[in-house]
Amino acid sequence: MPPATLRNLAAVVILALTLGAVWALFRVPLQQPPWTEKETGTLQSLWLGSLPPLPEETGNPVADDPRAQRLGHRLFFDPRLSANGQVSCATCHQPARRFADAVSLALGLAVGDFNTMSLVGAAYSPWLFWDGRRDSLWSQALSPLESPLEQGAARTSLARLVAADTGYRERYSELFGPVPDLSDRRRFPEGAGPNGNPESEAAWTNMTPEDRETVTAVFVNLGKAIAAYERLLLPGATDFDRYVENLEMPKPSPAGLSRRETEGLRLFMGKAQCLNCHNGPLFTNHEFHNTGVLPPPGRLPDKGRVSGVEVVLNEPFNCLGTYNDPPERNCAELRFARTGAELTGARKTPSLRNLGGTDPFMHAGQMRTIAEVLDHYNRARPAIVGHNEAKPLNLLPYELKRLEAFLLALDGPMAVAPEWLAPPADYSTMSPTF
Repeated sequence: MPPATLRNLAAVVILALTLGAVWALFRVPLQQPPWTEKETGTLQSLWLGSLPPLPEETGNPVADDPRAQRLGHRLFFDPRLSANGQVSCATCHQPARRFADAVSLALGLAVGDFNTMSLVGAAYSPWLFWDGRRDSLWSQALSPLESPLEQGAARTSLARLVAADTGYRERYSELFGPVPDLSDRRRFPEGAGPNGNPESEAAWTNMTPEDRETVTAVFVNLGKAIAAYERLLLPGATDFDRYVENLEMPKPSPAGLSRRETEGLRLFMGKAQCLNCHNGPLFTNHEFHNTGVLPPPGRLPDKGRVSGVEVVLNEPFNCLGTYNDPPERNCAELRFARTGAELTGARKTPSLRNLGGTDPFMHAGQMRTIAEVLDHYNRARPAIVGHNEAKPLNLLPYELKRLEAFLLALDGPMAVAPEWLAPPADYSTMSPTF
């Protein structure tokens, strides 16, 4: 055989062996290094089984009362709690979307200012909304009811609905005592409230302080019943949680996560620095951080948590307010809330569980996909307002793909009975006016 032919044959053999080795590298799973004792402890801290019992909801004595849960369930899905009779809590917090929605900015009576945050696991958070302007689930539930961008209902109209609807009146009375008589239209004018249009606010101002208090007490109790229902909305186990459980078995198995997802988990815990903010079994520290997210097109940036903390400290429905029952309360979160210019542009850290059902992402839905979010953190460009706490990660494209694969492994069913994920079965007969 001529030397040239031998050389060509040898080159073909070497190329074949090289390609075979590369193919084997991608086909045969590589042995993952064992987790260290410290890493195992971190994994267990992220495991859903480490989630403690629900904390008490400050100021809400009916928070775990089944009767309040049933009343709140009805209120949550009732569009009559809006100015036009077409917008309910469930309009934006949709069960099929993990109690979020599929739009960038919440859409109620009008386009809102922020993306809808999921309510799943929200009962564990000491702060609600992207800027933390409420400090309890029940006070958060009150805000959309009166917001002109969301449900826009007048406070007297909401109280009168409870008084006029037989089903609501009976359920309310079981929990909070008799519904007050609001039939006198001169004392309790239709459409009066402190957060509406000028006519609504003027009608509210003309009411006596005692009559305003009567209406507000009913209004507050609606929020406490809605919060009782929302406390039932808890996350269920995911592939990640099953993976951590398997690590505790006498003969650990890789069941739960694929090789790609496990590599993404290692990045999550290490090079990607995700644990700085996304820690604990809900994958959030419930704190506020500026990560340089741009405002949506056509909108100016706002001050973020700086504005939110100012609002919550002066909010009449906060932990220190007179509507917080019982009057003996600690309110440490509120009294020691962080303030200062370093919170400019900071937003609440969202949970990373069930990301697949809560897109688009960020405080104004600026990013449609997880890949966009990861690219944002990988680059970590300077913030428009305040200081970007994040630093460039310099992850390679394949590392970003593995990290995304792990984040998707945090999707799972909710740990909620099916009947709570839809309007009440008897909803259509609850009231003859519905």
